[in-house]
Amino acid sequence: MKLLISELARRADEFVALRRDIHQNPELGFNEHRTSELVAQKLATWGYEVERGLGGTGVVGQLRRGDGKARLGIRADMDALPIEEQSGKSYSSGNHGIMHACGHDGHTAMLLAAAKYLAEEGKFCGTLNLIFQPAEEGLGGATRMLDDGLFEKYPCDAVFAAHNAPGLPQGYLAFRTGPTMASSDRVMVTLSGVGGHGAMPHKAIDPIVAGASIVMALQTIVSRNVDPALVAVVTVGMFHGGTACNVIPDSVTMELTVRALDPDVRNTLESRITALIRSQAESFGVKADIDYKRGYAVLVNSPAETDFARGVALDLLGPEKVILHGPPVSGSEDFAFMLEKCPGCYLFIGNGFGEAGSICEVHNPHYDFNDANVAIGSAYWVGLAEKFLSDSPTA
Repeated sequence: MKLLISELARRADEFVALRRDIHQNPELGFNEHRTSELVAQKLATWGYEVERGLGGTGVVGQLRRGDGKARLGIRADMDALPIEEQSGKSYSSGNHGIMHACGHDGHTAMLLAAAKYLAEEGKFCGTLNLIFQPAEEGLGGATRMLDDGLFEKYPCDAVFAAHNAPGLPQGYLAFRTGPTMASSDRVMVTLSGVGGHGAMPHKAIDPIVAGASIVMALQTIVSRNVDPALVAVVTVGMFHGGTACNVIPDSVTMELTVRALDPDVRNTLESRITALIRSQAESFGVKADIDYKRGYAVLVNSPAETDFARGVALDLLGPEKVILHGPPVSGSEDFAFMLEKCPGCYLFIGNGFGEAGSICEVHNPHYDFNDANVAIGSAYWVGLAEKFLSDSPTA
């Protein structure tokens, strides 16, 4: 299987150029019209049965070979972020205020490179479903595809996806069984008091003071209400209030992001956050309106499929470049919803380091996908598809 890497590396230039073309023309969630049409045209040219428009701008390419019963799904995301690029690359974004700051351009290129090889030279028997998903970045494109009948139209025995990981050596593959990425919930809070003159605070009910107390008190939830062995994050990322130093405003608004790797912890966080905000607000004579929105679920990798995915990586790269059980990630992914419907595994491919060993994380205006991963990633998908569709444990 190790020969796959050199073979896909020999073919990589076409898909590095494609990756950079997608990078120059980024599109936000549910607006990936150019990208999805490019993907659909490539797949159709290579002989896939193609459906456009699943989940809005999603694309599925299906390739059947032989009479094998196994059915495999591999997913890549296509959307960009509302960030102004500052990478300085020659192929930087040409769309103002939009950039591929998370590497979805690379994920798409890796899967397309594998798709071409599998169509032309792949040795497998069964059904291959390649899923190109829109709107992963907080808009729930996976849910839209599922609502449009993704797994009813394209049944899968297992589904797999990958994400690049800055700070992990380039080309390394990392796996984790069980809860792997956190749930993501958003909380919007309005604290309403009584405005007044900053010099006469006793005649007002100050929502800023109440809000400041709430921000500090929220930090005790993780430290005092959650098992220290479990992961939980409560971050107040937005606090808006007031227009002048000598004016106490009528209200302030706050927004929180809440993360957990366990459904019970997630429930505990919601219960404690809402109770704490209300009781703290009441103690200051302030009214609290809370809009608690549940977002992405905990991403849970199933054991058998994760073991299978690890085995493919070991065959391809050897043990020195495979992390068998990495740490959980507090970021979130809507691939979690696909894994709720179908067993599978979400894995990570190392994006390497920047200059002087620095790490440029995703969602950063200086970020760029590592093009050396096009060969590694596509070789991994080819190896996984050929193995799953020949001796899959579910076949």
